[in-house]
Amino acid sequence: MTRLLATLLLLALPALLQAARRPNVVFILTDNQGAWTLGCYGNPDIRTPNIDALAAGGVRFTRALSSNPVCSPTRATFLTGLIPSQHGVHSFLDPKFMMGPEAYNTLGEFTSVGEILRDAGYVCGLSGKWHLGANLTPNEGFSFWVTKPDGSTREFYDQEVIENGRITKVAEYTTDYWTRRGIEFIEANKERPFFLLLAYNGPYSLGNLMLNESRNRHAAYYADKELQSFPRDAMHPWQFHNKQFHNDPRARRRMACEVSGVDDGVGDVMAALKRLGLEKDTLVVYASDQGWMGGQNGLWGMGDHTRPIGAHELMMQIPLIFHQPGRIPAGATSDLLVSNYDFLPSLLGYLDLRERLPAKPRPPGRDFSEALLGRPPAGWDNTVFYEMETCRAVRGERWKYVHRHPEGPHELYDMQADPRERFNLFGQPGLQQVTLEMKSRLDGFFQAHADPRHDLWRGGKSKAKRVTGE
Repeated sequence: MTRLLATLLLLALPALLQAARRPNVVFILTDNQGAWTLGCYGNPDIRTPNIDALAAGGVRFTRALSSNPVCSPTRATFLTGLIPSQHGVHSFLDPKFMMGPEAYNTLGEFTSVGEILRDAGYVCGLSGKWHLGANLTPNEGFSFWVTKPDGSTREFYDQEVIENGRITKVAEYTTDYWTRRGIEFIEANKERPFFLLLAYNGPYSLGNLMLNESRNRHAAYYADKELQSFPRDAMHPWQFHNKQFHNDPRARRRMACEVSGVDDGVGDVMAALKRLGLEKDTLVVYASDQGWMGGQNGLWGMGDHTRPIGAHELMMQIPLIFHQPGRIPAGATSDLLVSNYDFLPSLLGYLDLRERLPAKPRPPGRDFSEALLGRPPAGWDNTVFYEMETCRAVRGERWKYVHRHPEGPHELYDMQADPRERFNLFGQPGLQQVTLEMKSRLDGFFQAHADPRHDLWRGGKSKAKRVTGE
């Protein structure tokens, strides 16, 4: 009887191990994409059926914001749970820190998500944009490493990539290339828990490529589309870069093409998970590194494209979708105000790895993983914070306050009465107390979390070149 019981246990062991296995994680992160560009967030013009299906099968956050409007800082925040004043990456990283004798990993002093999951038994892979330094060599817990040698995007065909520690050029549509390599990683590691960071450099929406015709399969469809979801407002006086894209149909259509190109990749990844029998065993997260404006209020781009530095809501608002059939309720939405600095504690909470969240530096993020399971987190405070160099903002349920150190201009908005931020109420009679309260909350947050080495309001330094000068 004892021998029979032992045999039965051995036979059952693979199934028991599979049942105890934590979910795989596929984190799809896009580049410069406002939530408003997706059908599931209300866009009527741009075709995104696969991302819409992902949202319909999971939880979609309606008020997710990035803590910065630029790719290197926000990617660092997603991976470490720290704000720029903690990790020190305040703007996009200079190419010399990505390749060459001065290259170094800007996250090397911290414990980031790849290292955490690696130590928890995951195999970790990167396919796509890194832009955080030392691009040539796998780091931060990733053993599979296919990336770009730089951070910006000149075009999406015939581009250089890094494979096996060497730079090579691929003729393939770059968005398809990252998808294909990501699926290869999934296929190679389907028998063990894996974490894939599928970091698209699309839709991008910047640079001279915006006036070039797309070469992907969606170009013909969008060739004659007016795309009325892109506003035709007069150019804002603060617009500093990207003036050539305003009210140009070529730029609108190029953006739409690249968004739909990313959507194709999402569809291919989901089909691969289903084909491999991994759909129910895999948490898929879709997000963008920061928001993006395509004409709203006369602005095109992100916060670093205005002078003074911008802090508009749409420069921050990102898509954020979590999907795992059988565990995350389908068709759910969450109206919590969340930030990308909440991502790491929430992911670890969902994976039952809360104890692995690094304690130093103390991360500012909160765990919203209960919301993924249909239960609102207890005591949630609908307040998020933002910084771009010396411009900082606090966004609450009603009020939003923007402070530019040291001279201003400052801004105050009633986000319930004026969600498009058309009317700056700073300095208006009767609002002095509201302004003082919001400024106090802003100062208190950064006093609690900013590292003096990287607190730009108090003489700290950035690991990246300052866009507004030292």
